[in-house]
Amino acid sequence: MPSSAELPAELARLVTVRDWIRWGASQFQAAGLVYGHGTDNAMDEAFHLVLHALHLPYELPALYLEAHLDDNERAEVHALLRQRIDTRQPAAYLIGEMQFCGVAFHVDSRVLIPRSPIAELIERGFAPWLEAPPAQVLDLCAGSGCIGIACALHFDCEVDLGEIDAGALEVCERNILRHGVQDRVRAVQSDLFGALRDRRYDLIVSNPPYVATAEWQALAPEYQSEPRLALDAGVDGMDLVARILRAAPDHLHPQGALICEVGGSQEAFEARWPRLPVIWIEFERGGDGVFFIGRQALLAARDSL
Repeated sequence: MPSSAELPAELARLVTVRDWIRWGASQFQAAGLVYGHGTDNAMDEAFHLVLHALHLPYELPALYLEAHLDDNERAEVHALLRQRIDTRQPAAYLIGEMQFCGVAFHVDSRVLIPRSPIAELIERGFAPWLEAPPAQVLDLCAGSGCIGIACALHFDCEVDLGEIDAGALEVCERNILRHGVQDRVRAVQSDLFGALRDRRYDLIVSNPPYVATAEWQALAPEYQSEPRLALDAGVDGMDLVARILRAAPDHLHPQGALICEVGGSQEAFEARWPRLPVIWIEFERGGDGVFFIGRQALLAARDSL
């Protein structure tokens, strides 16, 4: 870590928390950084990184933005802001955690950064889509495990986290222990349903890879910092979704349902399955491309999937 003496001379005038947030935002804008992993603008991104470097809460009263930093704090803040610019890694990877459903989850470059609008559904108990909170949940393509663990924290349910990647499973296990839900949540290494045998669930919820290969190749470095395995899903982005649709009925209870996110690939989904009777969910806090479909509807459409 550089000492204060090693900082560029022109930074000597940056003395308060507010100064460093402003400077970071300006530098981020000049560098053409891209956002979308918890923040959507340079100022918010700089705010989170500066406060993290200073070990301060994000709910910091405005009065403390005028606090002066000591030399070591200035060096820490500068190094973290420069790291965001030089590496183009999303802030969540540099911080090592991300909020989802109001709680913090560990994240690193082995998993997708949590940002799914499915959080809003969990907080609503999946109403009105489910008559009651589910008792058995499968979080398929679990990544960090945030969706399934959030379900366990909100409901009295048992959860399986299905994930193919060994590194992501290690992150799942860390988050299971972090939130103390190891008695109700288990991480299972599985290629979709392959290792789940005959287990059935009230709800399968999934945020699978759904980005078309050509689209992935054009993504900004921040998004390409995330695991390609969690994003790239073939020519139209629907390779994994197709497998999920075909197999899901075999792993749902009779009145069970699938909730699945395809994000900006909704048009590709509808082009591939124009008559599949999914319901596209609307969100109050933003987000789209999440559909609901019951087991019986999936069974009826199975021959066309």
